[in-house]
Amino acid sequence: MNNHSDTSLSLINPFKVTSADTDTFSRIRLGALVNLLIQSAINSADQLGFGFGGIKQQHLFWVLSRLHIDIERPLLWYESVSVETWPKNVEKILYLRDFIVRDKDQQVVARATSGWLAIDFESKRPKIIEGLDAELFSWLKNKHAINKLPEKIFPVKEGEAFNFKATYFDIDLNKHVTSSRYVDWMMDTFPLDFHQKHYPKKLLINYNKETLPGEQVNLIRHENESGSFKFEGVNRQSNSNAYRGQLIF
Repeated sequence: MNNHSDTSLSLINPFKVTSADTDTFSRIRLGALVNLLIQSAINSADQLGFGFGGIKQQHLFWVLSRLHIDIERPLLWYESVSVETWPKNVEKILYLRDFIVRDKDQQVVARATSGWLAIDFESKRPKIIEGLDAELFSWLKNKHAINKLPEKIFPVKEGEAFNFKATYFDIDLNKHVTSSRYVDWMMDTFPLDFHQKHYPKKLLINYNKETLPGEQVNLIRHENESGSFKFEGVNRQSNSNAYRGQLIF
């Protein structure tokens, strides 16, 4: 008999928004918000025994595949927040995880759902983790921050083009561009005065193929309706899709 409960599988992480997390308007950068979610996921997975160290013995590592964030308001410099996160379910090979971000008054400021892949070191193909209690990943399947799967984003064919090159500080421990930098690149396509007047209400992103140091990504931005932008990031070296995203302001 397993001793799982909502409280044992759901982790609450406290954070404080620092100056390094904020933009020039004292609001948390969207990439920094993504980082808070990722760090919370790492802490939770470590605590439950299937973190990076826990699955390394199976020659696997975690990769964020899909993310959907709904934002009520921007967090501000000095704010104390908590990020609640829990493993929600497994959808085929996608490990689902949800998040709720609350301010010091316990008001919800953001909700998110995500899909993660356990990738084999050698083949770079996703696998199912073996030897772990399956209920760890499904016990909270009816607890939702966002009650739908993180969705697949379809290709963007035309739009304004921007070019980004993967440099030293874009690269993470897995030796490819880190998840939040793709978000930064999307945000970097807008001028300062646009950011002054707008803050994202929604982020959708699909990570499709890794970008290695020195490689370049051609990012197409298309405004499909007022305040809604879709993105297509193509790796110029391999001519393959690196990622797709959507921002709604």
